[in-house]
Amino acid sequence: MTRLLSAPARPPRGLLRITGEDRATFLQGLVSNDVLAVGERHGIWAALLTPQGKYLHDFFVVGQGEALLIDGEGARIADLKRRLSMFRLRAKVAVDDVGEGFEVWHGWGGGALDAFDLAEPGAARPVGDAFVLADPRLPALGIRLIAPKGRGGALLAERGFSAGDWADWDLLRLSLGVPDGSRDLVAEKSILLESGFDELNGVSWTKGCYMGQELTARTKYRGLVKKRLMPVRIDGPLPSPGTPVMKDGAEAGEIRSGQDQTALALIRLDALDAPLTAGEARIIPLRPDWARW
Repeated sequence: MTRLLSAPARPPRGLLRITGEDRATFLQGLVSNDVLAVGERHGIWAALLTPQGKYLHDFFVVGQGEALLIDGEGARIADLKRRLSMFRLRAKVAVDDVGEGFEVWHGWGGGALDAFDLAEPGAARPVGDAFVLADPRLPALGIRLIAPKGRGGALLAERGFSAGDWADWDLLRLSLGVPDGSRDLVAEKSILLESGFDELNGVSWTKGCYMGQELTARTKYRGLVKKRLMPVRIDGPLPSPGTPVMKDGAEAGEIRSGQDQTALALIRLDALDAPLTAGEARIIPLRPDWARW
């Protein structure tokens, strides 16, 4: 039987609460995924883009009664709040930072979703005064628990999880090729479809307009994706984030986050047929099972 593990999210996460009768339609016009599908039983992963379609923030959205909760990067949550608040105009919404009283935990292992009776990625449910979300990106990423500060570990232990190490979860994420916010995506530069957002359920192609939609749609339908963020195996010392990936003496990409002998890298697709290096290491690209390239 697969062992269930849990660990608090690192770096720490931030939490915004959006209230008011226009909360869903307000957010729907701004982010990449379908907010109208969000409720206490379903959550999404989404991104806020520039008007030119470049990445600004990514986050999880779940419903909590008459509110929407946004689980985003702790160090950047104030910037996300500021950007969302800029678009309030006449909308009947309030955006509040409530992260100080909460914590976010990862839970993973073969039965992580079953431990909370969650049927599939994106499924969600309240658990007392906490909230659990099956990670909407991939089943292997398990669950995310938003709980009052100091309660997350005990709630997961009650469901059969034992203490794990965040580094183990991060290595799992890296091996699956899943980006972790600004560790892997560059604000005002990264493009969603180069970063797996389509295959990882971060973009809705059936919702109405949102900020940055035009470039995102054009990238998809005109086949303009020339680079992809992908997991790579490192043969040699782990290069630091930002180290160029080289092919035949020319730059072919860039290393992003990494751990041990695994990292994510943004690499040109036409460079995958030749030996690649970064710093003193040889780089071996790996294609995730979920990828369509």
